[in-house]
Amino acid sequence: MAKSLTRQQQRLIAASTAIALDRPTDQDKAFLARQLVQTTLPHADPGDVPVWSRSNGNLTLTIQQGYDKDGQGFGHPFGTIPRLLLYWMTTEAIRTKNPRLELGNSLAGFMEELGLDSSRGGKRSDAYRLKDQMVRLFEARVSFTTYYEHDGIVGEERDRIQIAERSMLWWDHNNPHQRVLWGSYVELNPRFFAAITANPVPVDLRALHAIRRSPLALDLYSLLTYQAFLAGKSGKPRFMTWKQLQVALGTGYADAGDFRWAVKGALTKITAVYHDLAIGEREGGIEVLP
Repeated sequence: MAKSLTRQQQRLIAASTAIALDRPTDQDKAFLARQLVQTTLPHADPGDVPVWSRSNGNLTLTIQQGYDKDGQGFGHPFGTIPRLLLYWMTTEAIRTKNPRLELGNSLAGFMEELGLDSSRGGKRSDAYRLKDQMVRLFEARVSFTTYYEHDGIVGEERDRIQIAERSMLWWDHNNPHQRVLWGSYVELNPRFFAAITANPVPVDLRALHAIRRSPLALDLYSLLTYQAFLAGKSGKPRFMTWKQLQVALGTGYADAGDFRWAVKGALTKITAVYHDLAIGEREGGIEVLP
């Protein structure tokens, strides 16, 4: 008896077919800030720590969690949902050229834009997780620190930014299809708006939705898209060793073999929906061809 396909496999096949047949329309285009491609959010919950950071080369991303009126931490954004939110926020900011982003008057409608499932309820539902991750992300403060060296002198440029200047969420995650008279919105901090709209990395929204359940696949897809752009611009292949990839992707794999196995699994999903990606045969990492 033939084994039935999983929902993820069905999404990959559908997206692969659609992308092969049709070039992306304006509605299929999404963007992510270059800094958030080079240094990514946590894959898993870091726990109740005031500050979390990740470095890649001369760039360091630091996240400080927000706190409520009683001094309780909201926690750090992690996993797939804040990644999808950042894609959406960057894309909307570029499309509207406005730091105030309208989220609509229906949680279910917004979830559909992110590719999330609004049909289920409870604490494990996408609706509940979305509301939790939105609070974590909107309340967080981020710092991008870049290190420079010139004639033996080291310089440090640090940009500390509150992500959201203000937000209004009228939604009920227990009833995501309920419509309200007032629209929800988030207004980005002007400096965060400027940071994410400067030199963003373009991707295909159809591919994002197909691999959305894996933070590793989302991060690797963005990174390979960026590397493909650099390879095309220079006309030369871009090679990343396994060690460089582990630093860039920031996973919690202690064993290098487990990490390579996970990346190869994510790469299989990505190549199914990224037909123009050209991977070389060089050993010891991943080579992206022009």
